[in-house]
Amino acid sequence: MNKLTKTLVGFALLTLLFVFSCQKKNEVIDTITEGKATIYVDESILPIVEDEAAVFEAEYDAKLHLVSKSENEIINDLFNDTARIVILTRTLTAKELKAFQSKKITPRIAPFATDAVAFIKSKTTNDTLIALKDVIDFVNGKVVPNIKGLVFDNANSSTARYISDISGVQVNNQKNVFSFKTNEEVLKYVAKNKDMVGVIGMNWIFQPPLDLQETVDNVNVLSVKDMNKSEYFFPTQDNLAQGKYPLARRLYIVNCQGYAGLGMGFKSFLTGERGQRIILKSGLVPERIPARKISIRNTITKDKN
Repeated sequence: MNKLTKTLVGFALLTLLFVFSCQKKNEVIDTITEGKATIYVDESILPIVEDEAAVFEAEYDAKLHLVSKSENEIINDLFNDTARIVILTRTLTAKELKAFQSKKITPRIAPFATDAVAFIKSKTTNDTLIALKDVIDFVNGKVVPNIKGLVFDNANSSTARYISDISGVQVNNQKNVFSFKTNEEVLKYVAKNKDMVGVIGMNWIFQPPLDLQETVDNVNVLSVKDMNKSEYFFPTQDNLAQGKYPLARRLYIVNCQGYAGLGMGFKSFLTGERGQRIILKSGLVPERIPARKISIRNTITKDKN
Protein backbone atom coordinates (compact mmCIF):
# COMPACT_ATOMS: atom_id res chain seq x y z
CA MET A 1 0.00 0.00 0.00
CA ASN A 2 1.59 3.31 -1.10
CA LYS A 3 1.62 6.52 0.88
CA LEU A 4 -1.27 8.10 -1.05
CA THR A 5 -3.48 5.05 -0.52
CA LYS A 6 -2.71 5.04 3.20
CA THR A 7 -3.60 8.73 3.40
CA LEU A 8 -6.93 8.21 1.62
CA VAL A 9 -7.82 5.23 3.83
CA GLY A 10 -6.97 7.19 6.95
CA PHE A 11 -9.08 10.14 5.78
CA ALA A 12 -12.01 7.82 5.03
CA LEU A 13 -11.79 6.27 8.50
CA LEU A 14 -11.72 9.69 10.17
CA THR A 15 -14.75 10.77 8.12
CA LEU A 16 -16.70 7.67 9.13
CA LEU A 17 -15.75 8.20 12.77
CA PHE A 18 -16.94 11.82 12.61
CA VAL A 19 -20.28 10.87 11.01
CA PHE A 20 -20.82 8.09 13.56
CA SER A 21 -20.08 10.45 16.44
CA CYS A 22 -22.56 12.99 15.10
CA GLN A 23 -25.24 10.34 14.77
CA LYS A 24 -24.69 9.16 18.35
CA LYS A 25 -24.84 12.74 19.56
CA ASN A 26 -28.11 13.37 17.73
CA GLU A 27 -29.70 10.29 19.30
CA VAL A 28 -29.70 12.02 22.70
CA ILE A 29 -32.38 14.65 22.17
CA ASP A 30 -32.75 15.73 25.80
CA THR A 31 -30.78 16.57 28.91
CA ILE A 32 -32.00 17.00 32.49
CA THR A 33 -33.48 20.44 31.78
CA GLU A 34 -33.56 20.80 27.98
CA GLY A 35 -35.01 19.11 24.92
CA LYS A 36 -38.08 17.02 24.26
CA ALA A 37 -39.46 13.88 25.89
CA THR A 38 -42.65 11.82 25.82
CA ILE A 39 -44.20 10.80 29.15
CA TYR A 40 -46.94 8.17 29.36
CA VAL A 41 -49.45 9.03 32.10
CA ASP A 42 -52.14 6.97 33.81
CA GLU A 43 -55.35 8.63 32.62
CA SER A 44 -56.84 8.69 36.12
CA ILE A 45 -54.17 11.18 37.31
CA LEU A 46 -53.72 13.23 34.14
CA PRO A 47 -54.84 16.64 35.57
CA ILE A 48 -52.10 16.87 38.21
CA VAL A 49 -49.39 15.72 35.79
CA GLU A 50 -50.54 18.34 33.26
CA ASP A 51 -50.13 21.03 35.94
CA GLU A 52 -46.67 19.80 36.90
CA ALA A 53 -45.56 19.59 33.26
CA ALA A 54 -46.82 23.11 32.49
CA VAL A 55 -44.76 24.64 35.31
CA PHE A 56 -41.71 22.51 34.42
CA GLU A 57 -41.86 23.68 30.79
CA ALA A 58 -42.20 27.31 31.89
CA GLU A 59 -39.17 26.92 34.15
CA TYR A 60 -36.87 25.15 31.68
CA ASP A 61 -36.20 24.94 27.95
CA ALA A 62 -38.08 21.64 27.74
CA LYS A 63 -41.14 20.23 26.01
CA LEU A 64 -42.98 17.29 27.58
CA HIS A 65 -45.44 15.42 25.38
CA LEU A 66 -47.97 13.71 27.67
CA VAL A 67 -49.65 10.55 26.38
CA SER A 68 -52.70 9.54 28.42
CA LYS A 69 -53.43 5.79 28.55
CA SER A 70 -54.78 3.06 30.81
CA GLU A 71 -52.46 1.35 33.28
CA ASN A 72 -52.22 -1.92 31.33
CA GLU A 73 -51.47 -0.10 28.08
CA ILE A 74 -48.68 1.88 29.73
CA ILE A 75 -47.10 -1.23 31.26
CA ASN A 76 -47.17 -2.94 27.84
CA ASP A 77 -45.59 0.11 26.19
CA LEU A 78 -42.91 0.15 28.88
CA PHE A 79 -41.92 -3.46 28.21
CA ASN A 80 -42.07 -2.97 24.44
CA ASP A 81 -39.64 -0.02 24.73
CA THR A 82 -42.29 2.31 23.31
CA ALA A 83 -42.36 4.21 26.61
CA ARG A 84 -39.28 5.20 28.61
CA ILE A 85 -40.83 7.59 31.17
CA VAL A 86 -44.18 6.71 32.76
CA ILE A 87 -46.32 7.87 35.66
CA LEU A 88 -48.38 5.24 37.45
CA THR A 89 -50.57 4.76 40.52
CA ARG A 90 -48.43 1.83 41.66
CA THR A 91 -44.80 0.78 41.64
CA LEU A 92 -43.51 -2.06 39.48
CA THR A 93 -44.01 -5.59 40.79
CA ALA A 94 -41.14 -7.95 41.62
CA LYS A 95 -41.94 -9.91 38.44
CA GLU A 96 -41.85 -6.76 36.32
CA LEU A 97 -38.56 -5.64 37.86
CA LYS A 98 -37.06 -9.07 37.18
CA ALA A 99 -38.11 -8.81 33.53
CA PHE A 100 -36.29 -5.48 33.26
CA GLN A 101 -33.20 -6.93 34.92
CA SER A 102 -33.11 -9.66 32.25
CA LYS A 103 -32.90 -6.84 29.69
CA LYS A 104 -30.14 -5.18 31.74
CA ILE A 105 -32.36 -2.19 32.49
CA THR A 106 -32.69 -0.71 35.97
CA PRO A 107 -35.86 1.41 36.27
CA ARG A 108 -35.51 4.47 38.50
CA ILE A 109 -38.71 4.64 40.55
CA ALA A 110 -39.75 7.50 42.84
CA PRO A 111 -43.04 8.17 44.70
CA PHE A 112 -44.15 11.79 44.59
CA ALA A 113 -47.74 12.00 45.89
CA THR A 114 -50.78 10.20 47.31
CA ASP A 115 -54.22 10.38 45.73
CA ALA A 116 -57.24 8.09 45.98
CA VAL A 117 -59.90 6.12 44.18
CA ALA A 118 -63.22 7.90 44.66
CA PHE A 119 -66.84 6.74 44.38
CA ILE A 120 -69.38 9.14 42.88
CA LYS A 121 -73.15 9.26 42.40
CA SER A 122 -75.58 11.57 40.66
CA LYS A 123 -76.93 14.45 42.73
CA THR A 124 -80.41 13.28 41.77
CA THR A 125 -79.99 10.81 44.65
CA ASN A 126 -79.53 11.79 48.27
CA ASP A 127 -76.74 9.27 48.87
CA THR A 128 -73.48 10.63 50.21
CA LEU A 129 -72.24 7.47 51.94
CA ILE A 130 -71.10 4.05 50.72
CA ALA A 131 -69.68 1.03 52.53
CA LEU A 132 -66.71 -0.70 50.93
CA LYS A 133 -68.28 -4.03 51.90
CA ASP A 134 -71.33 -3.20 49.76
CA VAL A 135 -69.10 -2.50 46.76
CA ILE A 136 -67.23 -5.78 47.22
CA ASP A 137 -70.50 -7.69 47.68
CA PHE A 138 -71.88 -6.12 44.49
CA VAL A 139 -68.78 -7.05 42.50
CA ASN A 140 -69.15 -10.61 43.79
CA GLY A 141 -72.68 -10.84 42.40
CA LYS A 142 -74.80 -9.96 45.43
CA VAL A 143 -77.80 -7.63 45.27
CA VAL A 144 -77.00 -4.36 47.04
CA PRO A 145 -79.66 -1.66 47.58
CA ASN A 146 -78.89 1.69 45.92
CA ILE A 147 -76.17 0.27 43.65
CA LYS A 148 -77.56 -0.30 40.19
CA GLY A 149 -74.15 -0.67 38.57
CA LEU A 150 -70.46 0.19 38.84
CA VAL A 151 -68.92 2.36 36.13
CA PHE A 152 -65.16 2.41 35.47
CA ASP A 153 -63.10 4.66 33.25
CA ASN A 154 -61.50 1.77 31.36
CA ALA A 155 -61.44 -2.01 31.55
CA ASN A 156 -57.62 -1.86 31.71
CA SER A 157 -57.40 1.08 34.09
CA SER A 158 -55.70 1.41 37.46
CA THR A 159 -59.08 1.97 39.16
CA ALA A 160 -60.46 -1.31 37.77
CA ARG A 161 -57.29 -3.11 38.86
CA TYR A 162 -57.50 -1.51 42.32
CA ILE A 163 -61.08 -2.68 42.96
CA SER A 164 -60.25 -6.10 41.52
CA ASP A 165 -57.39 -6.41 43.99
CA ILE A 166 -59.45 -5.56 47.08
CA SER A 167 -62.51 -7.58 46.01
CA GLY A 168 -60.61 -10.69 44.94
CA VAL A 169 -62.33 -10.93 41.53
CA GLN A 170 -61.82 -9.39 38.12
CA VAL A 171 -64.44 -6.65 38.03
CA ASN A 172 -64.61 -6.60 34.23
CA ASN A 173 -66.11 -10.08 34.16
CA GLN A 174 -68.94 -9.27 36.55
CA LYS A 175 -72.60 -8.47 35.92
CA ASN A 176 -73.65 -4.80 35.91
CA VAL A 177 -70.07 -3.55 35.75
CA PHE A 178 -69.47 -1.13 32.89
CA SER A 179 -66.37 0.48 31.39
CA PHE A 180 -65.84 3.52 29.19
CA LYS A 181 -62.52 4.95 28.00
CA THR A 182 -61.92 7.99 30.21
CA ASN A 183 -62.78 9.46 33.60
CA GLU A 184 -64.56 12.28 31.78
CA GLU A 185 -67.03 9.81 30.26
CA VAL A 186 -67.66 8.26 33.67
CA LEU A 187 -68.47 11.65 35.21
CA LYS A 188 -70.91 12.55 32.42
CA TYR A 189 -72.66 9.17 32.54
CA VAL A 190 -73.04 9.01 36.33
CA ALA A 191 -74.30 12.62 36.50
CA LYS A 192 -77.27 11.60 34.32
CA ASN A 193 -78.02 8.14 35.70
CA LYS A 194 -79.45 7.57 39.17
CA ASP A 195 -77.95 4.86 41.40
CA MET A 196 -74.98 4.22 39.10
CA VAL A 197 -71.73 4.39 41.09
CA GLY A 198 -68.73 5.79 39.27
CA VAL A 199 -65.20 4.73 40.20
CA ILE A 200 -62.64 7.39 39.25
CA GLY A 201 -59.38 9.02 40.25
CA MET A 202 -59.86 11.63 42.98
CA ASN A 203 -57.77 14.11 40.99
CA TRP A 204 -60.55 14.43 38.38
CA ILE A 205 -63.00 15.54 41.08
CA PHE A 206 -60.93 18.20 42.80
CA GLN A 207 -59.05 19.44 39.75
CA PRO A 208 -61.28 18.96 36.68
CA PRO A 209 -60.78 20.75 33.35
CA LEU A 210 -62.84 23.95 33.14
CA ASP A 211 -65.21 22.50 30.55
CA LEU A 212 -66.00 19.61 32.92
CA GLN A 213 -66.72 21.65 36.06
CA GLU A 214 -70.49 21.79 35.43
CA THR A 215 -70.61 18.00 35.20
CA VAL A 216 -68.59 17.62 38.41
CA ASP A 217 -71.05 19.94 40.15
CA ASN A 218 -73.82 17.45 39.32
CA VAL A 219 -72.28 14.48 41.16
CA ASN A 220 -71.75 13.66 44.82
CA VAL A 221 -68.41 12.34 45.99
CA LEU A 222 -69.22 9.62 48.52
CA SER A 223 -67.70 9.15 51.94
CA VAL A 224 -66.48 5.57 52.37
CA LYS A 225 -66.67 3.17 55.32
CA ASP A 226 -63.82 0.69 55.42
CA MET A 227 -64.27 -3.03 56.05
CA ASN A 228 -65.13 -3.80 59.71
CA LYS A 229 -65.15 -0.08 60.57
CA SER A 230 -67.97 2.16 61.74
CA GLU A 231 -66.95 5.60 60.47
CA TYR A 232 -67.26 7.06 56.99
CA PHE A 233 -64.48 9.22 55.59
CA PHE A 234 -64.50 11.68 52.70
CA PRO A 235 -61.44 11.68 50.39
CA THR A 236 -60.01 14.95 51.70
CA GLN A 237 -56.34 15.84 51.77
CA ASP A 238 -56.36 15.63 55.57
CA ASN A 239 -58.02 12.19 55.67
CA LEU A 240 -55.56 10.89 53.09
CA ALA A 241 -52.58 12.23 55.04
CA GLN A 242 -53.83 10.64 58.26
CA GLY A 243 -54.55 7.29 56.58
CA LYS A 244 -58.27 7.44 57.38
CA TYR A 245 -59.65 7.21 53.84
CA PRO A 246 -59.48 3.51 52.85
CA LEU A 247 -58.84 3.86 49.10
CA ALA A 248 -55.60 5.86 49.07
CA ARG A 249 -52.81 5.07 46.60
CA ARG A 250 -49.34 6.47 45.94
CA LEU A 251 -48.22 7.95 42.63
CA TYR A 252 -44.89 7.02 41.04
CA ILE A 253 -42.68 8.21 38.22
CA VAL A 254 -40.77 5.38 36.54
CA ASN A 255 -37.76 6.36 34.45
CA CYS A 256 -36.16 3.84 32.08
CA GLN A 257 -34.24 6.28 29.88
CA GLY A 258 -30.87 4.98 31.03
CA TYR A 259 -29.17 8.38 30.81
CA ALA A 260 -29.36 11.84 32.39
CA GLY A 261 -32.34 13.11 30.41
CA LEU A 262 -35.68 14.79 31.05
CA GLY A 263 -36.91 11.70 32.89
CA MET A 264 -34.36 12.42 35.60
CA GLY A 265 -35.04 16.16 35.47
CA PHE A 266 -38.82 15.84 35.74
CA LYS A 267 -38.47 13.33 38.59
CA SER A 268 -36.28 15.80 40.49
CA PHE A 269 -38.85 18.53 39.85
CA LEU A 270 -41.80 16.39 41.00
CA THR A 271 -40.08 15.36 44.21
CA GLY A 272 -38.52 18.77 44.84
CA GLU A 273 -40.04 21.68 46.74
CA ARG A 274 -41.65 23.34 43.69
CA GLY A 275 -43.31 20.15 42.47
CA GLN A 276 -44.44 19.18 45.96
CA ARG A 277 -46.09 22.56 46.47
CA ILE A 278 -48.10 22.01 43.29
CA ILE A 279 -49.24 18.65 44.72
CA LEU A 280 -50.21 20.31 48.01
CA LYS A 281 -52.28 23.01 46.30
CA SER A 282 -54.06 20.43 44.11
CA GLY A 283 -55.68 18.69 47.08
CA LEU A 284 -53.51 15.60 46.86
CA VAL A 285 -50.92 14.71 49.48
CA PRO A 286 -47.26 15.41 48.62
CA GLU A 287 -44.66 12.77 49.41
CA ARG A 288 -42.87 15.38 51.52
CA ILE A 289 -44.61 18.40 53.03
CA PRO A 290 -42.82 21.50 51.69
CA ALA A 291 -41.07 23.56 54.35
CA ARG A 292 -42.61 26.85 55.41
CA LYS A 293 -40.28 29.79 55.88
CA ILE A 294 -41.21 31.98 58.84
CA SER A 295 -39.63 35.39 59.39
CA ILE A 296 -39.31 36.41 63.06
CA ARG A 297 -38.96 40.09 63.91
CA ASN A 298 -37.34 41.24 67.12
CA THR A 299 -39.35 44.46 67.16
CA ILE A 300 -42.89 45.36 66.14
CA THR A 301 -43.32 48.42 63.97
CA LYS A 302 -46.65 50.18 64.37
CA ASP A 303 -48.43 51.32 61.23
CA LYS A 304 -48.44 55.04 60.74
CA ASN A 305 -51.82 56.74 60.63
